Amino acid sequence: MWNVASHPNRPSTSAAAGESAPPLALTLGEPAGIGPELALKCWRLRYERQLPPFFVIGSADFLQRVSSTIGLDVPLQAIDSASAAASAFTDALPVLDIPLPACVTPGRANPANAAATLASIERAADMVMMGDAAAMVTGPIAKATLAAVGFPHAGHTEFLGALANARGLPARPVMLLASRELRVVPVTIHIALKDVPAAITSQAIIDSGAILAAALRRFFGIKTPRIAVAGLNPHAGESGLMGSEEETIIRPAIENLRAQGVEATGPHPADTLFHERARRSYDAVLAMYHDQALIPVKTLAFDSAVNVTLGLPFIRTSPDHGTAFDIAGQGIARPESMLCALQLAAEMAARQGEPHVQHGIPA
Repeated sequence: MWNVASHPNRPSTSAAAGESAPPLALTLGEPAGIGPELALKCWRLRYERQLPPFFVIGSADFLQRVSSTIGLDVPLQAIDSASAAASAFTDALPVLDIPLPACVTPGRANPANAAATLASIERAADMVMMGDAAAMVTGPIAKATLAAVGFPHAGHTEFLGALANARGLPARPVMLLASRELRVVPVTIHIALKDVPAAITSQAIIDSGAILAAALRRFFGIKTPRIAVAGLNPHAGESGLMGSEEETIIRPAIENLRAQGVEATGPHPADTLFHERARRSYDAVLAMYHDQALIPVKTLAFDSAVNVTLGLPFIRTSPDHGTAFDIAGQGIARPESMLCALQLAAEMAARQGEPHVQHGIPA
């Protein structure tokens, strides 16, 4: 956590607490969803949750309308650079303006605004890659709306990898879901369940496991990460009776990771991998597909889990939920996951140079 200030209602401004650290860049995501509301609520909780300075990339006019509509009355401060955010943050929410071309109806995504949504993500990624922002935190997007206008990527994770590659920076994006109760990475992400077995390869497991281990050391301070690798089939294949992937694909990958010095175990039956006692035996799980990873973490930490994209040349976090169109514009969205995403992004940025600990609970 960020240090409390000597004043009970202000974030610390000492150098030790991160005065020189660049601010965080926050994108609103789909404007018709709850992202804008969450940004406003997080700023209002900046002292209570000891948040580091952050600024929003998005439409200032629209954000002001949302603030008034749901009765938050958050003051906004237009900025033209990230460096101006820290001084503005104390008294107003800093906003780097990207106007929306079309009106917004809460709960109803408008494809006409898709380009502005993507522009805000690109701008945030550029600012982090240039060092103007310490990390980027992204509001939830409407994938179907973006796909309708030709967006070729399955989600944020893939898009950010493409942005880094386009700028000549190597990236192999890996999705990590992190909470205090559990950290888990799915080897395959946004694909149909019927396509999962063919997409699981030993190399994909090796790559994901190596990136996860490096991130646990660099960003979470764990000197020797313990990674439990889940099987694909019931009972981890039951010695081939329920599938062969464990023996032909997953186990060889685990052996390769161990040869690289990664403390990987498995393949473990997924149905016994996530209870409390089992969770004490590892620092993260490498799961085989989306729901195998996300169901347990959302069951254990629905309001506080954070989506982290590993394998990028910058830090990116996001709340672990969607646009919540059904409650958008009503002022009732809970900001906990977004607050955790902001805090974790700041902690990851600060931890990069810290000494390691032997093992640790999820951040």
